[in-house]
Amino acid sequence: MHDVSDELRNKLCVALDVDDLVEAVRLGKALSPWFGAAKVGLELYTAAGTDAIGTLIGLGYEVFLDLKMYDIPTTVEKASRVLGALGVTYATYHAQGGLDVLKAGAEGLRAGASDAGLPEPRPLAITVLTSDANAPEHIMPKRVLTAAEAGMAGLVCSAADVKEATHYAPRLLKVTPGIRPAGFDSHDQVRVATPKEALDAGSDLLVIGRAVTLAEDREAAAEAIVNSCLS
Repeated sequence: MHDVSDELRNKLCVALDVDDLVEAVRLGKALSPWFGAAKVGLELYTAAGTDAIGTLIGLGYEVFLDLKMYDIPTTVEKASRVLGALGVTYATYHAQGGLDVLKAGAEGLRAGASDAGLPEPRPLAITVLTSDANAPEHIMPKRVLTAAEAGMAGLVCSAADVKEATHYAPRLLKVTPGIRPAGFDSHDQVRVATPKEALDAGSDLLVIGRAVTLAEDREAAAEAIVNSCLS
């Protein structure tokens, strides 16, 4: 097994898109040598709720909670306070909701963590979904600027958009889903990139799911991804 540096491990997030917490824990334990963060998306959150967050934190992961919150500002702010107090490191908000929604999410998430005596979390704005091949060109930069104005800590965008996002908001973290090794099936994602392509573009965190979790040998798949990042 490759000795993964903390710097690289902290750039890799495994997407635990399963509907059972026991299976998520099994995957999390097996893959923790290569991944510093674990994504809890709608599927796992619907199945296990907030238990998924505490359990994965207990395994040593930073939790990337990907609920893409989009509701009235008051609801988003109150829900975000709860999530901040639970110790999530990252939480996602859909930038389509606009300035007030993003600002409410960022303020609520940070306030919840602060009240609980936890480190400051990182609210992230979803710019354009990686399954969306038809978004107008003006949408992404508009949402990046809105995210920056709202106090978001980072953006979720495809590797192809990282350079443009950095131009408009150089201080924000760039989180990239849709990561696939060369030759791997893109499934329902159309805006995909290899791990090396995303890192070279300037991504700060790569979200990697099916390329590892659906592999026959998951540990070998994780090792191959780490090696591809270093090549």
